[in-house]
Amino acid sequence: MRQDKILNIPAIRRMPTYLHKLLKMQAEGKVRVSSTELAEYMNIELIVVRKDISLTGISGQRRVGYDVNELIRYIKHYLGWEEPLTAALIGAGSLGTALLGYNDFEHYGFCIQHIFDSSPEKIGREIYGRTVRDIADMESCFAANPPEIAVICVSNHAAQSVADKLVALGVKYIWNFANVSLQVPSGVVVQREVIAGGLAMLAVKRKQDRSVNNQKF
Repeated sequence: MRQDKILNIPAIRRMPTYLHKLLKMQAEGKVRVSSTELAEYMNIELIVVRKDISLTGISGQRRVGYDVNELIRYIKHYLGWEEPLTAALIGAGSLGTALLGYNDFEHYGFCIQHIFDSSPEKIGREIYGRTVRDIADMESCFAANPPEIAVICVSNHAAQSVADKLVALGVKYIWNFANVSLQVPSGVVVQREVIAGGLAMLAVKRKQDRSVNNQKF
């Protein structure tokens, strides 16, 4: 598979939504799905769905569509979700707690095994069946087997120091929810989530709609 296809970022971001729909269909006992059904569910053009699905390597049947179970397998393979992804969460505040409560992670093989925080008020608490540990315990916890992914949900000013500790302990993949660009060495991958990005899109669309409506009068 070509590298440019692997790094088709918009398509990758849509894959979990396809998977969510397919898993629901699977639970309902449905065995076939068409590109049209997925396009209507996603509210996107049919050609986009077909191009996205083609990235997984699956072949559909004309006028028949795709086997639901098979398409689920192909999407999981494309995303690397065939095997569990072990993770540690650093920051047990409101956002971190919300992530722990996100039930769909189990469908994606994403397992947060450890939670760390520096607040004495949070250390020792149990959240969704997991006990919050002192961030100072990360070194001993990760000594033999560091997690594949670390999720950073700490304050902006603490994020870089936390990232430095994680890198030093052998973590190679970081999912960063702090609103700061982390500086990491070559070979470490950071995925930054800017929550305000979605709000910005809505605000711009709202502004455009208001501009169009004002021009009508």
